[in-house]
Amino acid sequence: MREKKVRILAEIGMAVALAVVFNFLPLWKMPQGGSVSLEMLPILIIAFRWGGVPGMAAGLVYGLVQLAINPYIVHPVQLILDYPLPYMLVGIAGFIPLKAQVDSARYAVLFFAVLLGGAARFVSHLLSGVIFFSQYAPEGQSPWLYSAIYNGSYMIPSLIISFLIILPLLKKLILNNKK
Repeated sequence: MREKKVRILAEIGMAVALAVVFNFLPLWKMPQGGSVSLEMLPILIIAFRWGGVPGMAAGLVYGLVQLAINPYIVHPVQLILDYPLPYMLVGIAGFIPLKAQVDSARYAVLFFAVLLGGAARFVSHLLSGVIFFSQYAPEGQSPWLYSAIYNGSYMIPSLIISFLIILPLLKKLILNNKK
């Protein structure tokens, strides 16, 4: 049992470090923050390998590291909504069991789990955008619509890329772990 905990902690540390590296190598950056990157991928892998709690822990730690490296803070609540909370929520994908699924349904369940983790992160950024960054919305546009379009423009591609990369890793890294 102790070996398993040490292994999980070591993998979380490696995943957080890899997520930081991916954050520094964005495929596309948004003007007011956010980017299309692979930063969610290591968090999702931890979540699928070890479950929702370790996945959420990895996301929380990554969010705090990201806050330490490149903060943009306008309010304490915005700090929570944009840094630790959204990445922690990515880890909820690990609460969706993949091993229990038959092979034919496993990919659909995997897609749903990735979508769930990404959608939870999206909601946190959406709320932050509506509450704290609505001044960037064009005249007459709803802050909700502006925040949804802005955050969706980088979240959707990031989710699709993460899902496509996780597919070939599914059996090797996720389903064959020694729980």
